[in-house]
Parts: sequence; structure tokens; C-alpha cells
Amino acid sequence: MKTDLPPEIKRFKQIREENNFTQSEFAEILNIKNSTSDIERGKTKLSGQVIMMLLKVLEVNPLWLFGESFQKKLNVHHINSMPKIISMDETKSRENMLLVNQKAAAGYPQNIGDAEWYHQLPAFEMPIPQFRNATYRGFQVEGDSMEPNLHPEDWVLGKSVESLQQALNHKVYVFVLQDSVLVKKLHKHPNSHKISLISTNSYYPPYEVEASEIQEIWEVTSKLTFSINENSENSMLKKLEQSMEDLKTQLNTLKPN
Repeated sequence: MKTDLPPEIKRFKQIREENNFTQSEFAEILNIKNSTSDIERGKTKLSGQVIMMLLKVLEVNPLWLFGESFQKKLNVHHINSMPKIISMDETKSRENMLLVNQKAAAGYPQNIGDAEWYHQLPAFEMPIPQFRNATYRGFQVEGDSMEPNLHPEDWVLGKSVESLQQALNHKVYVFVLQDSVLVKKLHKHPNSHKISLISTNSYYPPYEVEASEIQEIWEVTSKLTFSINENSENSMLKKLEQSMEDLKTQLNTLKPN
């Protein structure tokens, strides 16, 4: 085994250990046969293909790898999710909030950069301190995939998120994809270009998409609902049903043999 290993080999091993990969796991990620042991012992040189995979999968800066830069990572998968169009009030000093109903959402992804298309959307100023100093947008909920938290035809109010990197796991966002607008919980996968969009209704399985499909991300901060009494009504109904069942049981015990 070589004792005077070149810097790229030492740093290759460092990257593996920092990510808690075994040599076999690291080899599989980088499309190397068997394991990375021969590379780490200096018996096999780093190929251009391996260097490319390090950059693509783990964002490792090739110049850092060879000791030519102090910057370890390059943000090659940065997803800019800022809104493409905003609406200003008549004084041009404050942003309006645009509302996207279910019908408009069907055409939103295809017209995301068309300023004229946005003129059809209701726009207004929200005079509440919590909605200042950021860009907000309202989206109408479609379907029951986010029940019991969100019901069909509810509205969610979302704050713009600059990039996927700033979005956090397990929080609810509005995702504007290439062909759809979805309200889901986020789950990011380590060392992957894909994310999972999770429904709170367990009937719906997770929806996996490529990060590159994301056009905009809006963090859901509040909602407008028209089913405020639904939970209490359901609770009363369940109590009534239970009372009826108890009454039936009591009546059955009173029947003569």
C-alpha cells in the first residue's frame, strides 16, 4: 500500500467517510464495480467518470478534490423557485397577493412567465403585518389528498421560497411543476435529484418527482377554510351513532329468552 497518496485520493476517502458510506456503498453510488478499496489504496487512479459522478451526485468540486481550491462543493443542482411574475399596487410601492383558483391552476404552469396571463387573476393587498416584506400567493385546494388538514375548495396562502435548498422536510408547500400545481408535504432524499411529495390523506401514496421539474415553491403559512364546523359536526355524529349502538345493546339485553 502506498504511503504517499496524492491529495485527490485522500480527499476521495474523506468524502466517503464524511457521508458514512462503506466502500461498497460508495462504489455503487459512483458506478464503480465492487468497492472503492483499490482507489483508496492508490492502486487505481480516479477516472474522469468517477470525478463527474462525485460532482453530479455529491456536488464535490473537482478543483478541491485535486487540492486547487478551498471550496469543497459546487451548487450544481440549485433550483431557482422564485416567482416569475409579481403584481404591484397602483403606487408601485407594495406587492399584491394573486389568487389562483382551481380553474386557473390548470393553466398556471404553462403560462408562468406570461405577464398578460396574470391579469385574469384577482389581485389585492393583504393589510396584515404577517403578509408584508415577502411575496405571497393564494392557491385553491383541489381534491381530498390533504385531508383532514385541508379540504377541497379551501385556500392556502403561501410565501415564496427562493430555492429547493431552502425548503424544509415535513413542511407543507405549493409546488408548481412543469404540468401541475400540487399542495403537498416535502420529503427530500439525501444524495438524490428526486423529491417525494407527501399527502396527509394516507389513501394517496407519495408522489416522486425530479427536482428539475419544479418551477416555483410557496411555503404554506395560513389557510382560508369554509368547513370550519365540519370536525365538530363529525364528532357529534359519531357520538350520536355510538349512543344508538349503546341503546340497541341495552334493548337486546332486555329481550325475553
